[in-house]
Amino acid sequence: MKTVIHDKYISIKSEVEDIINTFDSAGKPYGDQERNELKLFELDTTTINVKSFKVPNFINQVAYKYFRKSKARRSYEHAVKLVEKEIGTPGPIAFAEAEHPFLFKKSYYLSEHLDYDLTYRELTENLDYPDHDNILRAFTRFTFKLHQNEVEFLDHSPGNTLIKKTADGYEFFLVDLNRMRFRTLNLEERIRNFSRLTPHESVVMTMSDEYAKCMEADKDEVFQMMWRYTKEFQEKYWQKDRWKKRIKFWKNS
Repeated sequence: MKTVIHDKYISIKSEVEDIINTFDSAGKPYGDQERNELKLFELDTTTINVKSFKVPNFINQVAYKYFRKSKARRSYEHAVKLVEKEIGTPGPIAFAEAEHPFLFKKSYYLSEHLDYDLTYRELTENLDYPDHDNILRAFTRFTFKLHQNEVEFLDHSPGNTLIKKTADGYEFFLVDLNRMRFRTLNLEERIRNFSRLTPHESVVMTMSDEYAKCMEADKDEVFQMMWRYTKEFQEKYWQKDRWKKRIKFWKNS
């Protein structure tokens, strides 16, 4: 097992390695287990969140072995960059990759577990959520901060931003970090980054209004652009969903 541990946790390297080695038999399952396996481990006063990425298909086993960084490694490296940029994300602890002679197999990403109050998903599923407008505008300013710091979060979707209520307002933390680019974004690329978040025109209207203020841009232009990209994404999403259902029906027939 190849393991890279953050300097902050190097003093407990053996404990971190024990967590990885006992992942299958220990730990407490946490959250959605459908795509990847998540578990929580207690280490002194710290709760550690461990994501075990499933073994990829054969093509990706070759790609991750020889040509691409693993999802675990990318998650870790992206988290380190976000922390350097003072952008919220659960603190990175380590990543590990099971080494095999010719193919890539298992990998793990370890981070500090974060207690939070809600995710963006609640804002798009419940338009009457308490303080909805203020949270949504604060989230939009957080996204503006990402863009100003040359962060393009490719999985900027409802479940991937954790939100904590504080005495001063709200704090935001990104999770599921493996798909991310660091580059300067033009206005169109910035606005397209909102397209996966909600199907509701009223929510898009609020976000576009706040983002236009941040950019000192025309709010009608920003709204039209954001709503167009949102509708395009929704059409593609539901078209893909219909095809999945047809394929499942044919397989079960």
